[in-house]
Amino acid sequence: MLKIVCLFFCLTTLQLCYSQEITYKGFVQDSVQSPLPNANILAFPDSDDAETAFAITNEKGAYILRLQKGHTYQINISYIGYKKLVVTTTATEKTTKNFVLQEDVNTLDGVELTYKIPIEVKEDTTVYDTDAFTNGKERKLRETLKKLPGLDVDREGNVTSNGKKITNVLVDNKPFFTGNTKMAVNNIPANVVDQIEVIDNYSEIAMLKGLQDTDKMALNIKLKKDKKRFLFGDLDVAAGLKDRYAIHPNVFYYSPKTNINFIGDVNNTGEKAFTFSDYMEFEGGFSKILAGSGSMSSLFQSDFSQFLNNNNFKERSQKFGALNVRQAINSTTDISGYVIASKTDTDTENQTENSYQNNNDPFTENRATTGNANNFFTIGKITLDYDPTYKEDFAFNTFVKLTNNNGLNTINTNSPTNTNSIRTANDINALTLKQNVTYSRKLTDNHTGTLEATHSYTVDKPNTNWQTDKEILQGLIPLQADDVYNIQQTKKVKTHSVNAIVKDYWVLNNYNHLYFSLGVNSTFNSFVNEDVQLLSSGEINNFNTANFGNNLQHNFIDTYVGLEYKFRTGIFTFKPAVYQHYFNWSLHQLQTKTTNTKTVLTPEFTTEIKFKNGAKATFKYKANARFPSVNNLASNFILRNFNSVFRGNANLENEFFHTTSFNYSKRSLLRGLFYNLNVRYNKKTEQLKGETQLQGINQFNSLILFTQPEDSWVFSGNFNKRIKKIRAKYRGSYNYSNFYQLVNAETQKNTSGRFSNTVSLETVFKKGPNLEVGYTQTDSDYNTSVGKNKYRSTNLFTYLDYVFLENFTLKAEYNFDNYVNKDRNIDNSFDNAMVSLFYQQEDSPWGFEIKATNLFDTQFKQDNSFSTFLISDSKTFILPRIVLFKISYKL
Repeated sequence: MLKIVCLFFCLTTLQLCYSQEITYKGFVQDSVQSPLPNANILAFPDSDDAETAFAITNEKGAYILRLQKGHTYQINISYIGYKKLVVTTTATEKTTKNFVLQEDVNTLDGVELTYKIPIEVKEDTTVYDTDAFTNGKERKLRETLKKLPGLDVDREGNVTSNGKKITNVLVDNKPFFTGNTKMAVNNIPANVVDQIEVIDNYSEIAMLKGLQDTDKMALNIKLKKDKKRFLFGDLDVAAGLKDRYAIHPNVFYYSPKTNINFIGDVNNTGEKAFTFSDYMEFEGGFSKILAGSGSMSSLFQSDFSQFLNNNNFKERSQKFGALNVRQAINSTTDISGYVIASKTDTDTENQTENSYQNNNDPFTENRATTGNANNFFTIGKITLDYDPTYKEDFAFNTFVKLTNNNGLNTINTNSPTNTNSIRTANDINALTLKQNVTYSRKLTDNHTGTLEATHSYTVDKPNTNWQTDKEILQGLIPLQADDVYNIQQTKKVKTHSVNAIVKDYWVLNNYNHLYFSLGVNSTFNSFVNEDVQLLSSGEINNFNTANFGNNLQHNFIDTYVGLEYKFRTGIFTFKPAVYQHYFNWSLHQLQTKTTNTKTVLTPEFTTEIKFKNGAKATFKYKANARFPSVNNLASNFILRNFNSVFRGNANLENEFFHTTSFNYSKRSLLRGLFYNLNVRYNKKTEQLKGETQLQGINQFNSLILFTQPEDSWVFSGNFNKRIKKIRAKYRGSYNYSNFYQLVNAETQKNTSGRFSNTVSLETVFKKGPNLEVGYTQTDSDYNTSVGKNKYRSTNLFTYLDYVFLENFTLKAEYNFDNYVNKDRNIDNSFDNAMVSLFYQQEDSPWGFEIKATNLFDTQFKQDNSFSTFLISDSKTFILPRIVLFKISYKL
């Protein structure tokens, strides 16, 4: 396989070499020899054998065109407010040519172009004309985005622009479902897209642009004119060997006043229409305004998330549907909403070798786990937007989330001191309701005010049952002798939270701003749990007699005021800020009620430098105070697992940590170069730290407020350079941290380091085969008081996208993974491959595809993990080879 990949890449490179190009470069200036930055130069060839070339001048007015030798080109040079210049040239040899544009007094407000500009840069917005980079054979939006300079799409559907993640997706300036990039890039047909806009420093409220600092970056998809009052989409139906099936309908309707989108997915091929990261976007959190105060209160984390955070399974079937509707009531009012529902059935199998590194008595446990999970959830949201003028904005939304999930696992464990089989059943039901209102108004020419308030209610009811024929957790739980040990746990967590903030943006002048904030974050929790043994006689052995079971009420209120001063001088923008927090919390449990208050100051500082050459540097510092979640405050014991018992700590207060980051980024459209460098430093001065007592494989865990400082460094960067028709990419990171683990009454200091590098080469032909070949190497080391562990993982990957004979599209993907740990004499490797052949005539709505995944029928993959006292080597079983025949119909 590797030889085939290398041969194909060599042939592709030869094709590149034989399509000779010459360089045509120079400067674009005005009549007084001043450079014209961001001028557009397009070279139209005289035949279809050559591609249109384009360039954008840099800050010095320089441009570079790459023309195919022997062809004649019409070169158009345009700049807003200047007369267009047209020249004709034949590409015979390397040429230097300067252009002088004359001011057009009749079109100072703009210039009407009779052609589309491939790339247009306007301050924070970059506009791509997709037809300049695509060949019309792309099926989904992801294939279009991958061909645009500076944009990249990973295998999950996450989109980055010059290394920065896209956070919001819009279609014709309106949010697409939740704004999630994956739903957009994997479902929107490529043939309906006219332009792509990338908007940096994106703000949902136009009047706050330039006032509200935001790290958001939006992708706005502009539809073709004939698709703006039109029903479009596609339907895929597939069947395969061993009763495999997949049905995937996408239907979109867009008109000036009404937008309707439906995405469906029914399959048993393991395709996930909704992932754990997608779900976490719906876990809530606050808006940019509410989240900026430097204070966090950790709410109870739903047990449901564990069911979505599993990407490796033997079998999986899914039923998924998502509906999004937006209706313009009038010119100032919109109402929109979406509903997302998913039902999955998943089978898993895992085999693990756990090596416990106890100083006095090291031993090995072999554990085999099989499981089945049935998950259902529904998420819905309705939003009312009222924007009567540019100076006023009002929005109200209601959000609901329902989950109902159950799972059944069987664990077989074998160690020198314990051999057992444990059956675990989980049943989880949860409900979340949330309302949010935002109101922004331009009060005067210099003052803009915002109000935001959120109310949420969550009830979470996870129940767990353990059954085994041997006693577990001896000495930790009060079991009574029985033929079968049947242990039942019930939990119920209720959370009310109300959060509100009022903020005034005071513009003193163009270079000085003052922002004032007044806010409150309040949370009211109740936590109840009970652990019992269901005896064969019908009696109940309640563990409350051994200090199990909790019933507590926890109220937390954070009132704060904030002051920010933003000023600009030259290329520098500074913003120091400070928030004064007044914390008040009470805890009522075990017939005891305690009340506490605390005052904490959380400073922040931001500096931004915008260089004339298009580079940008940002430095940020922020102090954070974080309070524990309600379950970490429970004073009585809680059964966590068949081998783990936990006890909270009612005396816990807030963690405190400092975060500092530096970012430097630059892009040069002239040279086809993009790079991004990041440094992040985190220092924890006070934190919640787990204490672990080991007894064989059994663990007793508790929490303390740990005051010895820990810190971590992260260095990362990415580099993207286009050389003719080849794009070279590099992505690297180095993580270093030192931290403590508290095991068996000993405080052990550990260090860990992780160095990861990915290099790849990718061809970017508009016509012809496109191939990406890449290599990732990750070196990790973990140093503890017990010893050192070093391991290396590597991944070779290739992707092929080849359109041939006009109507055929061949796609192939190959991955080879290798894991080596010389200290433990481990050398594991596995490979995986996918191949697809798609056929569709240009004017036909019908398409046909044959696709095979896990081509080599790999049965499992292996990975490893380390801690102070445990080294785990896991074997996870995955889906077998699947072959599907698919029929597609384009609406």
